[in-house]
Amino acid sequence: MLLPDGYSDIPHGKIAAVVTHLEMTARPPMRDDPPGAWRLRKVDPPALDWYRDILSPCRRAMAVVHPHRARRRRSHLADSCARRRALRAGRGWPEGLLELDFSVPGECQLLYFGVTAKFIGTGAARFLMNRALEIAWSRDVGRFWVHTCTFDHPSAVAFYQRSGFRAFKRQIEVADDPRLNGKLPRDAGRHVPVIG
Repeated sequence: MLLPDGYSDIPHGKIAAVVTHLEMTARPPMRDDPPGAWRLRKVDPPALDWYRDILSPCRRAMAVVHPHRARRRRSHLADSCARRRALRAGRGWPEGLLELDFSVPGECQLLYFGVTAKFIGTGAARFLMNRALEIAWSRDVGRFWVHTCTFDHPSAVAFYQRSGFRAFKRQIEVADDPRLNGKLPRDAGRHVPVIG
């Protein structure tokens, strides 16, 4: 079904996001790593408690996470086609997470990419993306893709484009508001009012 031009009502208790799909079909030139003491740790497969702990601060750095996306992520925990890396600054607690899915032959999907709020703007995300590109293109793939939405960081689309991705599709995604059923705190994503 195509949405008509103009405004379309979203039912109470729901939230809607504009989703942008981006891809690259060839390895782009690598951008220089920014200065910083970051390193990655392999976490395949992660323990569920560890995964929840790392997602929590990264989710707060984003905004509102659709609950079915979180379920999809949990379903990939034991997936042998998924690759995960945690970003650390020095010897501290993980401050970011990268998840790549190689389950479709010839493709790699960036399932999850994020750094905690205190590392936004420090170059940590560029360091993490450089590692994502290295891992993705070290395999026999002809396509690396990701989707992001208006609930993610406002600079997400521009960041992905600077990294070499090209937008190819846009969708509207509607889901239950996870702040109304207790899956996220009521004050998450303050820029998206709770209506319900």
